[in-house]
Amino acid sequence: MNFTLHFESVLAESDLILRGIMLTIWLSATAIILGTLLAIILVALRNLGNAAVRFGVDSYVELLRNTPFLVQLFMIFFGLPLMGFRMSGTQAALFAMTLNLSAYATEIIRAGVDSIHRSQIEAGLSLALSRIQVFRYVVLKPAFAKIWPALSSQFVLMLLASSICSFISVPELSGAASIIEQRTFRSFETYIVVTAIYLVLALALKIILAWLGHWLFRRRVKIAPLVTIKEGIA
Repeated sequence: MNFTLHFESVLAESDLILRGIMLTIWLSATAIILGTLLAIILVALRNLGNAAVRFGVDSYVELLRNTPFLVQLFMIFFGLPLMGFRMSGTQAALFAMTLNLSAYATEIIRAGVDSIHRSQIEAGLSLALSRIQVFRYVVLKPAFAKIWPALSSQFVLMLLASSICSFISVPELSGAASIIEQRTFRSFETYIVVTAIYLVLALALKIILAWLGHWLFRRRVKIAPLVTIKEGIA
């Protein structure tokens, strides 16, 4: 079998590829920020709310974590207009990515919050801090320090899951690849290029998140050896 790769026609569509990359980065970054903020709110409601609120948060998390992202995307893009809520493909993609990420991030952050010892919470309450202040200043940052690697992995998965948004004609990287494939008829070469770009984006995001975690929680890393030394002396 004689088969030769020809990337010239694919690389000639570099402008379309670049626009797809920029839209993928924008969708992922915005969904990560909004999804994380929503997850923090949901965890706070679950911890500080009554039984009905906790049931509502748990139901939301289980619904989104146990249904396919593609189905959620279709429900938002095709279903909401029937209820009078019209949005573009990009808006629907961002909305779906934010909701999906928030459900997974809620469960990850909840695990970190549950790992905080009860004595630390009681110490905060004994200093006349409100429950919201205790959650913000005593619980949240140590919890994030513990679950940051797991949360970072979920962020990378969300970046890769953005490719599903091409199913509703969002011109992100996978959507751009589909257009290039139709124009050039070079399927293999197109997806080799796109695969390489996704790999670079995922690795770059992992490095950025690792650096961000080191910067945000560096004091915790520096204090830990001192605590160990004191315990050894005692």
